[in-house]
Amino acid sequence: MKGHQEVIDALNGLLTGELSAMDQYFVHARMYEDWGLNELYERIAHESDDEREHAAKLVSRILFLEGTPDVASREKLNIGKDVEAMLKSDLAYEYKVADNLRRVIALCEAKGDYVTRELLQQLLEETEDDHLYWLEKQLGLIDRIGLPNYLQSKMS
Repeated sequence: MKGHQEVIDALNGLLTGELSAMDQYFVHARMYEDWGLNELYERIAHESDDEREHAAKLVSRILFLEGTPDVASREKLNIGKDVEAMLKSDLAYEYKVADNLRRVIALCEAKGDYVTRELLQQLLEETEDDHLYWLEKQLGLIDRIGLPNYLQSKMS
């Protein structure tokens, strides 16, 4: 099915974001693992896997719309130097992803591509209900119990 080129281009932009987030999470997960913060390692490695799944869904949709997925492009990564900076960096990235998803959802609505819009709404729900919520909760815990107590709780 031939899709609107503007929608395909926007989907490729989202794909770049998902792949970039996947890479950033991958690096952060390995840093957590190296530091012995196993709980954070497992969660962020899971987030990297989630981003790969989002990217796979976007690739499939781009192909269905007879576009060419751009899997080579990446945005600049913001690799944190400590746990709090890493969490803040990941949260900022997720806010950006959510904003981009909302923008492309509106484009799909305007172009009458309701199937793509539905797919993107599902990705947005996962981003808001899972990724954003968890990151906001972690930063809230750091504020409430302090960084040393937070880090100790993540060593399990």
